Amino acid sequence: MGSVAARVGKPFSERLSDFAETVRYRRIESEADREAVFRLRYEAYVREGTIPISFEKRFADKYDEMPNVWIFGAYIDGELASSIRVHVASPEHPTSPSVDVFPDVLRPEIERGHTIVDPTRFVTHPVIAKGYPELPYITVRLGFLASEHFGADLGLASVRVEHQAFYKRLFLMNPLCEPRSFPNLAPLFSLMGVNYPSVKERIVQRYPFMLSTQAELEELYGRVDRDLPDLSSVIPLPMEPWAPVELRAGQ
Repeated sequence: MGSVAARVGKPFSERLSDFAETVRYRRIESEADREAVFRLRYEAYVREGTIPISFEKRFADKYDEMPNVWIFGAYIDGELASSIRVHVASPEHPTSPSVDVFPDVLRPEIERGHTIVDPTRFVTHPVIAKGYPELPYITVRLGFLASEHFGADLGLASVRVEHQAFYKRLFLMNPLCEPRSFPNLAPLFSLMGVNYPSVKERIVQRYPFMLSTQAELEELYGRVDRDLPDLSSVIPLPMEPWAPVELRAGQ
C-alpha cells in the first residue's frame, strides 16, 4: 500500500477510492477469525473506557450468534485493521441490537414490513488507524453495501454522541430519538438513521468509493448455503406503506 506521503495532496474522495482498492474485506466465520475480532473489540473498548478490563480479553455477545448477522474484518497487508458487525432486521428476522435498545422507534418500522440495516461493533486497530484516516470510511461502507444488497428502507448507526457528525456528513443521517444505554457498554449511544432509497444516489455522487458490483455484494452478503430460521412470530407484521421515521421533538 502507498505511504501516507504518497497520498498527500490528493482530494479526499480520490484518496478514499485508492484506499478502498487496497483494503480487503473478509466475512468472519472461522473460529480463529472470530476470536481475532473479539480481541480487537475488547482492546478498542478498554482503550476508550467503554468496558472494564477482564481476564478473557475478548468481547462478544448473543447478537454475534443470530441468524441475521454478518461480521466482517477489513485487512491491510493481511493484518486485521478494523471490524464491523451488520444485522439485517426485517419481518422474517426482526431482532438486532438497536431494535432491542430502541424498540419504540424501530419495531413499528419492522411491523410495516420494512427492512433495517443495523451496523454495530465498529472498531479499529489503534496503530493501523493512525496511519490511515480513510479506514473508518472504508469500514462503515459495509453497512451501506448491506443496504444496497438487501434493499433496505432504513439505514442505522447507533453511535456515541460525539460521533454523530461523521455519520451525518457521510450518510446524511439524523438522530431519531434521545441517546440511550447499550447493554454492557458505558456511554450513551445515539440512534441515527436515514431513508436509504432517498439518499443513496447523493452519497455515491459525493463518495464514489461507495459504489459496488453485484459480484462484490454476493461475495460479502450472499450465503445461500445457510438456512435461516423464520422468526416472524416474534412480533405482528401488518403491512403499511413506507413512511420515513420522524425525528423526535427537539432533535
